[in-house]
Amino acid sequence: MQVTKYAHSCLRVEHDGGVLVVDPGVFSEPEALDGADAVLITHQHPDHVNPETLARALERRPFTVNGPASLAGVLGDAADALTVVAPGESFTAAGVAIRAYGGQHAVIHPEIPVIENLGYLINDVVYHPGDSLVVPEEVQVDTLFAPIHAPWSKFSEVVDFIRAVAPRRAYALHDGLLNSNGFAVLDRQYTALSNTEYQRLEPGSRFDA
Repeated sequence: MQVTKYAHSCLRVEHDGGVLVVDPGVFSEPEALDGADAVLITHQHPDHVNPETLARALERRPFTVNGPASLAGVLGDAADALTVVAPGESFTAAGVAIRAYGGQHAVIHPEIPVIENLGYLINDVVYHPGDSLVVPEEVQVDTLFAPIHAPWSKFSEVVDFIRAVAPRRAYALHDGLLNSNGFAVLDRQYTALSNTEYQRLEPGSRFDA
């Protein structure tokens, strides 16, 4: 299984000829969707799903869009492709085994409604939590993508999340709002405190999982 990290929260997974894309939002590169057989969306925020880009990609090549039921209200022309996923559900997307975790987005502020969010365990190897710090149960995660920066996150909580998942390695996720100063500070701190092999990948970086 080959994984390409695109900008912010987007991943592209290629496995046995299938192409799976996770969270192609407004900050990520549209080419992440080229040749996609299936898409996983964690939640409805635009940095995780770009309905216009999805609709254009679907015109070129049909594929399934998997995600929480609340996506139906934001997908527009892409809504017909939606397959609703529930927390705890296991399914196959682009020939890859997927397990969904969580159910709710992390709290941004008490006055902002909490929306649906799913974390996805991909092929029992790679975990993408979306905008949450939900630890997958009864599984040893090999590769964790950890959301290192967000309006809802606190550094100490993300460190504790990485430690609780205890992966072999952790890569940075959800970093599209950072500049070089923020990268320098957070990369140093996560490397020192996460208790695993931590790295931030540049968009377009590819690795085997």
